[in-house]
Amino acid sequence: MAWLHVHYHSEVLRMPVPMEVLLPQHLSGGSRTVSDPGPYPTLYLLHGRSDDHTAWMRRTSIERYVERLPLAVVMPAGHLGWYTDMAMGRNYFTFITEELPAVCERMFPLSGAREDRFIAGLSMGGYGAMKAGLLVPEKYAAAASFSGALDALDMLERIGEGQASDVFGSKEQLAGSKNDLFAAAAARAESDAPCPELYAWCGTEDFLYEANVRFRDHALQLGLPLTYEEGPGDHSWAYWDRCIERVLQWLPLRETGTR
Repeated sequence: MAWLHVHYHSEVLRMPVPMEVLLPQHLSGGSRTVSDPGPYPTLYLLHGRSDDHTAWMRRTSIERYVERLPLAVVMPAGHLGWYTDMAMGRNYFTFITEELPAVCERMFPLSGAREDRFIAGLSMGGYGAMKAGLLVPEKYAAAASFSGALDALDMLERIGEGQASDVFGSKEQLAGSKNDLFAAAAARAESDAPCPELYAWCGTEDFLYEANVRFRDHALQLGLPLTYEEGPGDHSWAYWDRCIERVLQWLPLRETGTR
């Protein structure tokens, strides 16, 4: 795998932004190369509220997990924007779902097909990934959340009044809006558009466990294609490292001779 550090100017965010990229290294041979020259499927991997775009590389073995897969991994900076077009701030949802894939697919040998595009994240990033899957299903074949902050209304008090109002506006503005995943799930279930495959994991000792169970029950009652898993664990990297390895096995990657 090639590990690239990328800095570029985002027109949507109106500022320079960084990202980490893992790209399959197509060579003539060797045990750690991928025979498929691309274009490659891509996993957009989102960080949590306490981290940045380097966290997945620093805290997990993701480079080792993907080294023989025909899969690129893009890890962008989402700052504290909650992957949301903020009420008072920048348009992080538009950035993640529109500008970022367009930029990456111009820069690198990445497939632009829906069936080759996936998104996942932890905590705040789990919220962003699930929201992307529900709101723009035409862009993703799969969306995955690890210990996701899936109940945004429940998170308002946890993240503080100032930041919450900047991101989501008031509680009344959030409830039932596109930023409320329970409302987004209901709207997706009523739509004729195909829903991406959804995945959620949460540890039973995680402070977000009850919110994840509520979302699980809601999504399954609506008939959405959600794979839900849980197990012993809290809100920590020891479990998210296992999650990303598990999800790489779960992703509906197109068949090649390299997997």
